[in-house]
Amino acid sequence: MNDKSDSAVTHWLQKRADVWRRHEALLERQRGRKDMHSDEVLEFAHGYRSLSRDLSLARNALPNSNITRYLESLLLQSYDVIHRKPYSLLSQAKYLLQYEVPRAMRDLRGPILASTSIFILSCIIGWLLVFNYPELASLFASPAMISQVQEGSLWTDDILNIFPSSVVSLQILTNNIAVTFFAFGLGAFYGLGTLYIMGLNGLMLGGVFAFTHHYNMADRLFEFVIAHGVVELSVIVLAGAAGIKLGEALVRPGQRTRREAFQQAAALAGKLVAVGAPLLVGAGIIEGYISPNPDYDLTTRMVVGFGYGIFMLLLLSGRLFPGRKHAEQASL
Repeated sequence: MNDKSDSAVTHWLQKRADVWRRHEALLERQRGRKDMHSDEVLEFAHGYRSLSRDLSLARNALPNSNITRYLESLLLQSYDVIHRKPYSLLSQAKYLLQYEVPRAMRDLRGPILASTSIFILSCIIGWLLVFNYPELASLFASPAMISQVQEGSLWTDDILNIFPSSVVSLQILTNNIAVTFFAFGLGAFYGLGTLYIMGLNGLMLGGVFAFTHHYNMADRLFEFVIAHGVVELSVIVLAGAAGIKLGEALVRPGQRTRREAFQQAAALAGKLVAVGAPLLVGAGIIEGYISPNPDYDLTTRMVVGFGYGIFMLLLLSGRLFPGRKHAEQASL
């Protein structure tokens, strides 16, 4: 195509945006197993055929564009809904992990990078503050924790002598899930609440490590954290990204109303939080049974921590399901 025809096709595709949003709404209704009238079923089927034509034009006129990637994703999801097996909870969970979570990860790359950067930067600031001014450790640690470190022991050393592993795991995973949902939900305050939660947790982590380093016990704290911390901190960062997405939708809704932008952002980002919560359950179990147990050496803890982290990455990318690639090729 020449420049003039490319421009015409681009303009036409942009005008089709309302049609695509309508089809996406029908897709969500069908996916949610809500009753659809016969005219809506016919509209959805007709929209699927139209979507194929739109994608063909987009690939020719706008290769590698956001519009093309959006249409490919929408067509793939529509194909899966049309050809899916009868409803079951297991199939819905598999569909979420095969398609929706990987798509959310791609769409949230910017917020994930921002959340990661904020957390790392706040960790560095917390470290520098306490490293240079150890008395500031009282901002991040309780007097009892500070006293134990000054006496040459960590607050984690005797935790299993006070509570059984099952109780420790339950307390930890409850706290972690609460932090995750706070980081996500506080994004409704234009993202400011999420920034506060991410910054505070980063400052605390960096400050505590700097304080224990001052007493030559940072390596022991690392040994305690590594088994569960890889996934635990990663999920909190993802929750922060989800909260940032909510705030961004309110600050920059684009051509949509703030309510529409917020609802779409919550539906997209909420998928990461929904997957992150079960991952935190696993991290809580590790933190209750492995992290405080002196029978496990550093090598074992690192294998568990990084192994669980790799599992999380495979899960979020959809690569735990080898049939996904074939489904994509069949649908496109």
